[in-house]
Amino acid sequence: MKTGFLVAVAGAVALLAAPAAAQVPLKPGATSLLLWRGDEQAAGFRTVETIYRTQVISRGHRTSPLPAAGRRIGASVSVEGTPIDLQDYMQRRRVSGLLAIKDGRVVLEAYGLGRTASDRWTSFSVAKSVTSSLVGAAIQDGKIRSIDDLVVDYVPELKGSAYDGVSIRQMLMMSSGVRWNEDYGDLRSDVVKMGMAASRPGPNPIVDYLGKLPRDHAPGARFHYNTGETDLVAGLLKKATGKPLAEYLSEKIWRPVGMEQDGVWMVDGSGLERGGCCISMTLRDYGRFGLFMLQDGVVGDRRILPPGWVKAATTPQIRNGAPDGGYGYFWWMVPGGYAAEGIFGQAIYVYPADRMVVVFNSAWPEADEDELWREQAAVAEGIRAAAGRR
Repeated sequence: MKTGFLVAVAGAVALLAAPAAAQVPLKPGATSLLLWRGDEQAAGFRTVETIYRTQVISRGHRTSPLPAAGRRIGASVSVEGTPIDLQDYMQRRRVSGLLAIKDGRVVLEAYGLGRTASDRWTSFSVAKSVTSSLVGAAIQDGKIRSIDDLVVDYVPELKGSAYDGVSIRQMLMMSSGVRWNEDYGDLRSDVVKMGMAASRPGPNPIVDYLGKLPRDHAPGARFHYNTGETDLVAGLLKKATGKPLAEYLSEKIWRPVGMEQDGVWMVDGSGLERGGCCISMTLRDYGRFGLFMLQDGVVGDRRILPPGWVKAATTPQIRNGAPDGGYGYFWWMVPGGYAAEGIFGQAIYVYPADRMVVVFNSAWPEADEDELWREQAAVAEGIRAAAGRR
């Protein structure tokens, strides 16, 4: 169980209507993107902004170059000692985009499912790692004093709730200790009920729902995956910065980094950007975000993230209850690096020692399947080896 929108059983997805994932359709009757399969995924994941409410993340006037490397990765790579044809892998696993960048140069770039280089693709929970970086940016800007500040310092509506006494750090570690059920197969679960509440118009539906939950553990004691809290962090950021998150993301990352296209970010019924889901960007812009992390959150002579932030965010901060390798600040750990991951096969793998980023965009038939994740990670390792490890 590795990503947001975790699905306990394969049939659970069929229970989800659009409101359950806090998606706000532009037209009545739009089917939840969690229900899409096959060609509907291939088309819909590229055009989420035509189906659901989103906010634009504006690019700047400058696009940062991603030149081709002199030596490119070949048609196949060795995966655990077995040659794997990359085109075959992309077809079998419904990969719409595969990108590898080493030392700032593209060593592999391929597209599938009818996608082109100019097409965006939705991120699902990769957005959580972007939200984490915005927390760092807000600290650098002095908008948030410290991640050891209490959540209620910024969201006073939660005073007296189970979140009273929980720090921002503990939220980023998914260790608030607040009771939460992330089972999409249970219509009584918190993830379903909060999603239904958040999809309706209202000033603060997420805070209203989360503020009624009881405590289960002491804050910081145990990792427990909670998609709702990533949306709460988004609300906290909006209050701290005084800006919509799409605007803040444009200001702090999109424009300075030199993204090639505007992005779009899905919003809930109150108009708040989903801290845990669904930023759409081009394949190369996914790669540029990975490079931003490789560069320690520095663009040119401008520091966007505080010194030490990237290392802390991508180092295991909690192990009790967390997956193998531990969990950082909305970042997953992988051998030799760290990753941002989202259901249906979205991932940015960052390998600092190798100065390398590997990106996958996919439309898997299952939202969250261990076998598919293991295979993807092995292919990423094969690409890393083919490019030359350090």
